[in-house]
Amino acid sequence: MISPFTFSAPAYELSSALEAFRRDVLSGLARRQKMLPCKYFYDDAGARLFEEITRLPEYYLTRTELGIMERYAADMAALAGPDCLLIEYGSGSSLKTRYLLRHLVRPAGYVPIDISQEQLYQTAAALGQDFPGLEVQPLCADFTAPVHLPEIKRVAGRQVVYFPGSTIGNFTVAEAIQLLRRTARLCGPGGGMLLGVDLKKDPRVIEQAYNDCRFVTAAFNRNLLTRINRELDANFQVDQYWHHAFYDPLESRIEMHLVSQRDQEARVASKQFSFAEGESIRTEYSYKYSPRDLRELAAASGFQIQQTWMDESRHFIVLYLTPVTR
Repeated sequence: MISPFTFSAPAYELSSALEAFRRDVLSGLARRQKMLPCKYFYDDAGARLFEEITRLPEYYLTRTELGIMERYAADMAALAGPDCLLIEYGSGSSLKTRYLLRHLVRPAGYVPIDISQEQLYQTAAALGQDFPGLEVQPLCADFTAPVHLPEIKRVAGRQVVYFPGSTIGNFTVAEAIQLLRRTARLCGPGGGMLLGVDLKKDPRVIEQAYNDCRFVTAAFNRNLLTRINRELDANFQVDQYWHHAFYDPLESRIEMHLVSQRDQEARVASKQFSFAEGESIRTEYSYKYSPRDLRELAAASGFQIQQTWMDESRHFIVLYLTPVTR
């Protein structure tokens, strides 16, 4: 039986989204260290490439987090409690979310939030079929900005935000604190947050995850230029930029760059930019944390850590956070 539901959530306005994309790209390319925000990786093609990345042997993050979810989802659902409204940041394919939904008791609803509209609606439709009776309200939006949740028919006992995949690592510490503080307010008294985080480990293991031998991550990185060409009337010679990812031990982060192979120029939305041979565009940070780092991050963000779950190799951690009441 197909569970009926509607996409009644406020849509991510395409015109304003395009304007934000244009503004962020032009601003980023005008910097001394050129950069592009990693949230723009996820057009439809980028979302498909990332799903392929998650299945690569070098990319330990997804399979490790899935293993944690498979083993401990019942414990996580017990902390979330009955009648909760589950809200997911950057939902993607919602693969890990299914483990939670199987164990939640009478969930009031599920609100997946993502900026990749096609994947969001396809995933929401599939979940509507697989979980009859669950109200699924997809919200096509940028979760890094304040979001207005759609109305849910049932009264929720509490709001629980699920933020898997170690996407928190894409933010600087200051940015992560800002996002988590806003999330603490969204959760409200009695609410909670499930947060997946990649841990510090052998840098060789980390670097291999971003430099796969099939070059899927390279294609994912360069697809950002393809998207800019298509949506912002640009003329990047995409094959003239090579993917470069490395671990910075002092900052405890992966950096991903697109490096110009020669002196060249590119036009973006009628503005011209020059690139010297070897000059790079930074496209992503991915910070790695220690348990101590995470305690400090939670405290600075208005959360307290209630429980944690790790894999046996201590490569990845999932935390259940609750807002601090004052």
